[in-house]
Order: sequence, then structure tokens, then C-alpha cells
Amino acid sequence: MATTAQLFEEPFDADEYIERLAWRTPGGGSKGGAEAFDPKRLLEEFESHIEELKQLDEKIQRKVEKLEYQCHREAKEFAHKVQDLQRSNQVAFQHFQELDEHISYVATKVCHLGDQLEGVNTPRQRAVEAQRLMTYFNEFLDGDLRSDVFNNPDKIKEAADIIQKLHLIAQELPFDRFADVKAKIASKYHDLERQLIQEFTAAQRRGEIGRMREVAAVLLHFKGYAHCVDVYIKQCQEGAYLRNDVFEDTAVLCQKVNKQVGEVFSSPETVMAKLIQNIFENKLQAHVREKLDETRHSDVEQYLKNLYDLYTRTTTLATKLTEFNLGSDKHTFLSKLIKSIFSSYLESYIDMEREYLRTRGAMILQRYYDSKNHQKRPIGTGSIQELKERIRQRTNLPLGPSIDTHGETFLSPELVVNLLQETRHAFERCHKLSDPSDLPKNAYSIFLLLVEHLCVDHIDYALEIGLSAIPSSDAKNANLYFLDVVQQANSIFHLFDKQFNDQLMPLISSSPKLAECLHKKKEVIEQMEVKLDTGIDRTLNCMVGQMKHILATEQKKTDFRPEDENNVMIQYTTACSKVCAYVSRQVEHVRKSMDGKNVDTVLTELGIRFHRLIHEHLQQYSYSSMGGMLAICDVAEYRRCAKDFRVPLVLQLFDTLHALCNLLVVAPDNLKQVCSGEHLTNLDRNLLHAFVQLRVDYRSAKLGRHFS
Repeated sequence: MATTAQLFEEPFDADEYIERLAWRTPGGGSKGGAEAFDPKRLLEEFESHIEELKQLDEKIQRKVEKLEYQCHREAKEFAHKVQDLQRSNQVAFQHFQELDEHISYVATKVCHLGDQLEGVNTPRQRAVEAQRLMTYFNEFLDGDLRSDVFNNPDKIKEAADIIQKLHLIAQELPFDRFADVKAKIASKYHDLERQLIQEFTAAQRRGEIGRMREVAAVLLHFKGYAHCVDVYIKQCQEGAYLRNDVFEDTAVLCQKVNKQVGEVFSSPETVMAKLIQNIFENKLQAHVREKLDETRHSDVEQYLKNLYDLYTRTTTLATKLTEFNLGSDKHTFLSKLIKSIFSSYLESYIDMEREYLRTRGAMILQRYYDSKNHQKRPIGTGSIQELKERIRQRTNLPLGPSIDTHGETFLSPELVVNLLQETRHAFERCHKLSDPSDLPKNAYSIFLLLVEHLCVDHIDYALEIGLSAIPSSDAKNANLYFLDVVQQANSIFHLFDKQFNDQLMPLISSSPKLAECLHKKKEVIEQMEVKLDTGIDRTLNCMVGQMKHILATEQKKTDFRPEDENNVMIQYTTACSKVCAYVSRQVEHVRKSMDGKNVDTVLTELGIRFHRLIHEHLQQYSYSSMGGMLAICDVAEYRRCAKDFRVPLVLQLFDTLHALCNLLVVAPDNLKQVCSGEHLTNLDRNLLHAFVQLRVDYRSAKLGRHFS
């Protein structure tokens, strides 16, 4: 194997290198088995290869020494070259500094010479200009304008420059000696000014932007420059307002003019601002006055709509106009223009808004009650009414005659939507038209009107009528409509609460009026809840009274002491059947009328009263063995009915009552064991004893001994 430097390139593995060398040597590898292995031959090959490696190492070492020497020599040569370049660069830098100093010296001399020349030339130019002006002045003094510049229309620009300067000079001259010439110069001044404005107007009509720019530049030094701008603004608006939409026309006009004024005038922002001011103070103000003044006293609703629409469109237009260059403080400039148009209307806005809402709300309410052929009853206030309300809440006594509403709740979703719609529009107008400092106060005043019309005049009135229509608890076949009133009142109040959060809150959220609004809302809710609770309580009493009436008329004493103990064919009594049917209807009625946790709260209260009634009712009778079984069947049916309540407490009460009824039929010997059962073990023993006493065999079977 030839020994070269390439064999030792990375990655190099010494073991692999030895193995490859042994494998290539005849008799040195495993080929041919143990008999073919020749260690001497392998040793000789290794010794020979070691010699080759030594020779290769010497060869490579010589080459390395040669390269190192060559590198060292080239490094010295390069260092010498760098030193030479540094010396050359230093010399060049010195020459550059000398040249720079020389140039500065020459420049200083040139500037000094220029200043000297200017010092000589400026007085000379002034003298020439003064001589030229004196020549023209002499012509005015003689009254004969011979110069071509005053008689050639093509030289009007030069004539304007001369006459403008002569006009300034003439103003400094004494009037008594130069009155005539001053008048002639002034006449020529105004004549040229008029000609320039006419030329500008003609160029504008022809659309010659270049000529307009030239004439405007000349007129810039004349007093009539402002008049030139006025003429430009007036002519811009000719034919611009052909449609009925003055706001859109204004936006299009300003967009068009904005591109032109920069090419014509030296201060386009001033001209643009003057154009917009002219449009606001003439076109827009006249349009606003025409729209608002014709409806201000005849149709307040349309007036408020027009005011909101016009103000909104004007502010939107102003926002578009901020895209143009109108000077440094364009937002303040546009705000002042808007204020100048609407200030007289905005000052009285909130008073008209409140008056409109008050009138409109009263009309909506009256129109609804008229459609029902209903004359609103006055709701009493003061200490007497409060006393009656307290007595009614505590005793459930009907104070005053009961009103038959024929099922009418006197709550109208359509009326509510109309009132909320009017208020929503009022809040939108209030947000746009009110001064930021007055916004919370104005929004609060609108909210109070909503409370007055919706909560007091409509919901509260309906609750009062509903309370008056609730019959007494001993009324027979009473129609209970108060739950319908509750249902509709809840739905209406949800809408009221939504508008409070969506429309009112953003307007007052960061002001002290927020606390007042929340307090007022809480006060209204509490007043409504008191009347709702009172009405629901009295309605539940009526339900219980109706159940009591059914039991009193349908339940017979013989139901639980049948004459023929062996011939009882019914599963439960007629009274039980009718009571359960009535209760199921009322439970369904409550579920439709309530929402959320109120359903469980009312049904829990109804279930407790239902249980109390049945418990007291069962204690009025004595029971035979078969009668006790029938009582158990009745209670089982009552318990099935109680499941419809979906209230664990009510079902538990009827489970306990069912267990108590078992005491009516259990064998005397098992009585004590039953009393210790799961449902009865925690009950008062007097209650258990009272139920056992209802058995007809109480004395004969001596059942009292179990409780002694």
C-alpha cells in the first residue's frame, strides 16, 4: 500500500488504518484461516511501512519549513509596502490641507469682492430705479402718460409694479402741494387693480391656471388682493349647487377647489379657509335656517329630527374638510363655524326635547287607554295611601272596591316599544347635540321622563289596577289575572333595563350623574317589587282560598268513613281530583308568568301553603280503616301533583304527610314501629298523636297508650 499524505486526512482512524494494512498483506489477515497466517511476513510489512512513514514525515517537514520561510519573507515585503503607502498618504494629506487653506483664502477674497461690488451696485440700482420712477412720476405730474408701459395692454404686469410703487411714494407726499398728482396716481392704481381683477376673472372662466397664477401674484401687493380672492370664491360656487344635497355639493366643490388653489395662490390654506367660511356663513346657514325655522313652532318632532340630521351632516362634512390644509388650527376653525350656525338652536335644544318627550309620552299613553275605553283612575298618594298599602300588605284585606278588569292587564308591549323608541331617539339626539359638559345632566333629565311615563304612568298604574282587581281570598271561581300582569311587567322591565345599559350608561358612565341614575333605577325596582310581591302573595291566598272552597264543597265526611267498608271502588276522592286539577293549572300559570329563580320562589311558597291546607284539611275528619286507605290514596295523588312543582322541599313535605297518613291504617301493634320510621322519627310526638287520634278505633284499641 503506497504511503501518501492523503491517507491521513481527517477523519483519520488509526485502528482502521492498521486493519486495512494487515488485510492487504498476504498472510497477515484472517483470510485462509489460521494455517494461512504468517506473522513474520506481517512483521516485515509493518517494519517496511514504518520506514516509509518516517521518509514521508521528513518530506512533509521539509515542505513545511520551506513554506514557513516563504510566508515570513512575503510578510516583510508587505510590511514595507504598507509603510511606503502610509508615508505617501501623509504627504497627500498635507497637500490637501494646503489646498483647502488656499481655497478658503480665495473664497474669502471672492466674498469680500462680492460684498464690495454689491455695495457699489445696490445704490446704483436704487438710483436707476429712483430715476425711472421719477420719470414716470413726472408724466403723472404733467398729466401726459407717454410711456408705452402705461398704454400697452400686454405690459400690464410692468405697469402694475410701477404704479404700486408710485402709489406708496405718493402716500408720503404732502397733500396740499401734490393733491392733483396723488389723485391721478390713485386713479391709475384703482384702474389697474380693476383691470387685473377683470383679467383674473376672465382667466378663471377660461380655466387658464397659469394666467390666474400670474395675475394673482401681481395683485398680491395690491389692496384689492382680498377682493380678487372674494371674486374667485364667488365664481367657484357658480353652478356648484345644482342638486338638492347642499352637503354633498359642498364636499365635491371643496375637493375640486383644493386642487386648484395650490396652483393659483401663494397662500392656498388662507384661500381655502375663506372659501369654507363663506360656504358655512351663506349656503349652509341659509339652508339650516330654512329647514329649522319652518318647523320650529309648528312641528316640534320634525324640528328635532331636522336639527339632529342637519347637525350630524354638518359635523360629518367638517370631518371631511379636515383633510384639506386650512391653517394650523383647522379643528378649532371648523368648530367655530359650526357653532355660529347652530348655537341659537342648541341653546334651547334640551328644553324642547324634554317638552316634546313629555307631550309625546302623555299622548301615547292616552291613546292606548282610549283604545281600551278606559278612564285612568287617580292613584292616591300621601300618608293615607301609604297607610292603606301597609295594611293591605300585612293583612291582605281589600281596601276599597275590587275592580273587574275582564282579564285586561293594562300593559301594552306596543306602547312600551313606542316609548322606548322615542327615548332612544332622544338619547341619540342628546349625545350629538348636547355640549359635553351638559351631556350627563341632559341625559339624566331624559331618563327621568322615561321613568315617569313608562315606570310610573304605565307599569306602576297597571300594578295598582292589578292589585285592585285581585279578589278576596274567600271569593268563589275567581279569575286571577295578576300573574299575567307580573309576566308582562317583567318583560317590559327587561326592555327598560336593556335601554338603560345600552343607551344611557355610555352617556353618564364617567360623571356624578351615574350614581343618581343607579339610585333612581334601584328605587323604581324596589317600588315595583313591593307591589309585585304584594300582588303575588294575595294571588297565592286566592289560590289557596279556591282550593279551600273546592274541599269544603266536594269533600264529604262519609268519604273517609264509608258505610260499606267492602264496597269502595274509587282510587281517590272527587275533592282531591278537582284540587289537583286546579293546582296543576295554577302551577303551569306560574311557570308561564315568572322567569329565573322567581319561578322556584313562588312555587315553593305555593307548595308550602298547599301542603298546609291539605294537612289542616285532613285533621278535620275521623278515619275508618278503609277511609284511612282512601286518605292515603288522596295524599299520594296530592304528592304526584306536588312533583309538578319541581321543588324538593314541597315534595319532602308531602312525603312526610303521606307517612303521617300511614298512621291511620297501620295495625295497633305496629304503630310504635311506624312512628320511628324514616319520615316520622324527627316529628313532634304531639303531631303524631294528633293524627292517630283521628282513627275511629283510637279509643277501642287504646292507641293512646303508645304516646303516654
